[in-house]
Amino acid sequence: MKVRGLVVAALATASAVIGAYALFHLHDSGATASEDDEAPTLVSVQVGTLRRMTVHRYVTGYGLVKPAPAIAGRPAAAAAVAAPVAGVVARVPVIAGQHVRRGQELVELNSDTMTAAYAAEELARQRQLYAEHNTSLKDLQSAEAALSLLRVTSPLSGLVVAVNVKPGAPVSQTAPLVEVMDLRRLAVQSDIPASESTELAIGQAVEFLGDCSNPGRLSYISSTVNPSDDTVSVWANLPEKCNLRPGQYVRLRIVTATHLDSLVAPGESLVSDLAGHSVLSVIHGNTAVRTRVRTGLREGGWTEVSGPGLQPGTEVVTVGAYGLPAHTAIQVIGTPTTPPPSTQTRFAAPP
Repeated sequence: MKVRGLVVAALATASAVIGAYALFHLHDSGATASEDDEAPTLVSVQVGTLRRMTVHRYVTGYGLVKPAPAIAGRPAAAAAVAAPVAGVVARVPVIAGQHVRRGQELVELNSDTMTAAYAAEELARQRQLYAEHNTSLKDLQSAEAALSLLRVTSPLSGLVVAVNVKPGAPVSQTAPLVEVMDLRRLAVQSDIPASESTELAIGQAVEFLGDCSNPGRLSYISSTVNPSDDTVSVWANLPEKCNLRPGQYVRLRIVTATHLDSLVAPGESLVSDLAGHSVLSVIHGNTAVRTRVRTGLREGGWTEVSGPGLQPGTEVVTVGAYGLPAHTAIQVIGTPTTPPPSTQTRFAAPP
């Protein structure tokens, strides 16, 4: 019985030791799990910086290059010159591709009652008689009018783009004889959606896609809306030395607003919170703090922003900004995703 008692005591002692060991390790394991739960989670992001630049708002469209229309004090930049009287073509002293001056003779006609040669001789005779006080001013003016009907002249200086008659051909007063165009005065006609036309104003700068380094100017805005497609017709003058030709289609954008020296953020850094407000995740040390901002114009991958504490050089999260909590420990990876400094590229697509 004594031996049996010793065995029972030994077993009890062993159980106590095993229980104590298990409790110790259970406590240590629990402490480790708690410490792991409290360890901060690092979110990997890329960043960009705020900067200042000039941004614009645009109305965009497509248009057709045409001769500029007539304006006060200037004729249209193109003319299809018709015969003032019916007759037969006597002479065509110009050819297509020739530059002519305003008032230069294009076509000489013979009418049913008089030839151009006879009209010229009669005018010379009347001028001589008038100088000698042997004819009236009325007779002189009649001779001048008769010749002007038979000598068709150019109403503008420009390029002869088409000659539609030859000597000996009969002509009427409806068919154009010669077409003249001033290629220095071209314009683009475009149809802009009526919903966007309220932003337009005469004189606004207009940029053109193509070999056209200088902007033109908006010169005309229709006061009516085309009911068939709900658009408003506009004209923009092309600058000189612009390699666009009549009949070409061209993309254009009208500058409706310009904000100088604006604070801008990379476009991908802006996200919306649950309330629909625009926010940036601003970098403070190793933490990203969500900041509500007001946004403005957008251009070339940049968005105009304003908000508390924002200034040029402020770092913000770009890649990884979507869904980021209000306060987050971060680690920056990769290279900055800031758009290139030169955003004033020719015809960068507006948002």
